[in-house]
Amino acid sequence: MAVQTMSKAGPRHHAGHRGRPPRRMPKIKTVIVAGAAYIVAFVFLFPYLVMLLTSLRSQESLREVSFWPDEWVWSNLGNFWTSGLAGNLWVTLKVAGGSTILVLLVALPAAYYSARHNFRGRTAFLILVLITQMFQPTAMLVGIYREFFQFGLVDSTWSLILVNGGFNLAFAVWILNAYFASIPRELEEAAFIDGNGRFGALFRITLPLAMPGVITALIFTFIAAWNEFVVALTLTTTPANQPLTVALNSFIGQYQVDWQNLFAGSVIATIPVIVLFALIERKVVGGLTAGSIK
Repeated sequence: MAVQTMSKAGPRHHAGHRGRPPRRMPKIKTVIVAGAAYIVAFVFLFPYLVMLLTSLRSQESLREVSFWPDEWVWSNLGNFWTSGLAGNLWVTLKVAGGSTILVLLVALPAAYYSARHNFRGRTAFLILVLITQMFQPTAMLVGIYREFFQFGLVDSTWSLILVNGGFNLAFAVWILNAYFASIPRELEEAAFIDGNGRFGALFRITLPLAMPGVITALIFTFIAAWNEFVVALTLTTTPANQPLTVALNSFIGQYQVDWQNLFAGSVIATIPVIVLFALIERKVVGGLTAGSIK
């Protein structure tokens, strides 16, 4: 019986070993592409590493040649909250969040209607939207300041929300228009047959399918409003009403720059954007490739 058991177990073990696919060495092309990708990633991430290490140095060690700080000063990150910049961070969150909501509220119906209806002047409308994307806020600072001064909105969070929303609206319309156009009309027609109206088909069928495009417009608008500096510097004068990008200038003096605290604030300012992008990175890739595959 023992001999029979061993003879039966032997072929099974041998068959299982045979069933495993042999490991294949990666191709040379794959290794080269992967190596190049790691090099490019290192080039882009290296400045952030330097910024992080500088934020943890002391004032005396800023001129040291060593790459790693001899003494880790973690209190520099805590100085961000004691210096009052937490209020400026809250202003930045309100500006970026408000601008993103405003852009989505305007861009969604505009992109959906232009994608589903061939109305007269549709091409001219899309070209006009594209032309507005070419304008830079810096070139219109005087006009922007004069306009908001007449309406009494200078040194206000609402002015920053309106400006950032206006300058990011064109990109959102183009992204969402391409994504809505890639969704078959037959899906909405099937929803009409099931008793849904235009808004019911939009919110139940089209909008969930277009969510990658919506997320793409959201993240790009949020990042652009989060990083905006020139308009915020022009329209805000009170330190408490300034976003974080402008408030960080308080560490830059006429004769001396407080580098460690400046970089500590920059590190904290980049964390929310990195977390947001990491959470929805897959949706962003899907939105950017919308309409590329038919």
